[in-house]
Amino acid sequence: MLQARIHGPDDVRVDEVPDPVAGPCDVIIRVHACGICGSDLSYIRMGGVAGPGPEPMCLGHEVSGTVDEVGSEVRSVAAGDRVVVRPGTDALGRIGNGAPEGGLTPRLLVTEADRRGVYRIPDGLSLEAAAFAEPLGVGMHAVAQVEAGPDDGVAVFGCGPIGLAAIATLVDAGNERVVAIDPSATRRRLATDLGALAAVDPTADDVWAALTDLHGTTPFMFGPTPATSAFIEATGVAEVLTSIIERGAPGGRLAVVALHYTPIPTSFLTLLMKQFTVRGSMEYPERFEDAVDLLARRDLTALTTHRFPLTDLDAALGLLRESKDCGKVCVDPT
Repeated sequence: MLQARIHGPDDVRVDEVPDPVAGPCDVIIRVHACGICGSDLSYIRMGGVAGPGPEPMCLGHEVSGTVDEVGSEVRSVAAGDRVVVRPGTDALGRIGNGAPEGGLTPRLLVTEADRRGVYRIPDGLSLEAAAFAEPLGVGMHAVAQVEAGPDDGVAVFGCGPIGLAAIATLVDAGNERVVAIDPSATRRRLATDLGALAAVDPTADDVWAALTDLHGTTPFMFGPTPATSAFIEATGVAEVLTSIIERGAPGGRLAVVALHYTPIPTSFLTLLMKQFTVRGSMEYPERFEDAVDLLARRDLTALTTHRFPLTDLDAALGLLRESKDCGKVCVDPT
């Protein structure tokens, strides 16, 4: 069968590999859809999760499909079930993130299926839409990290799939004061279609003046700031991170969900004076099924804007690398 694997820095190939064999605690999933994301591009650039390893690294961690084979000791799912996979655990390794397996393949081996988490999806939820469960879980966790309530003014910097997932989570919880910030007209449209109050183009508009207009102001000893309570940083741009800390409100809360690979100077005096909270946000809610439940409540299929066969993986990766006018890019490995 085919499997997308990284062989070294900027060297990703679709290889012929042996078919998987399930042990008693394992399942094999016939993959229907697998999303690709910015972390995949980072792995390709570096040659692996933290650089090249002794073996090629399998890619793909946003997986939906149908259970094809079930080990004799598996109790959570049965053959024929339509499912999504929770790819990451410290104890079992992270599928598509350094584990021996990856979802950019027609048949995915999921070891220790009951412990890892393989979840049935509702009958009314398509497998294509269900593949968004993993990035949606990442966005949901970022929202939880800023403890945003329905009345809080929230600014989401970056409206790629994770930022859009955060917006969908906030709107689903009843928040009507979400402001999206992104230079892409396509992504701003997706954000407002989800229910964002406004979408700001940072290349054309003063973001902080817009937040003041939309959220009002709050006093600070060096002058008023926008009254925005919570910030989600999903751009990976260092200047955005420093700007939020510099311009954010006293008592503000920031979740950093984007990947920042280099150190960023930070004014800890500003953090101290504002009693500003900064939290990292990695992976998912404690209950991964919350993402599936949200997908069942809200139709988020429009967030997947491009689809490619596995044999056109280079084109899919090229689009994700070069274009900011896309939502989720999905691969069909069948």
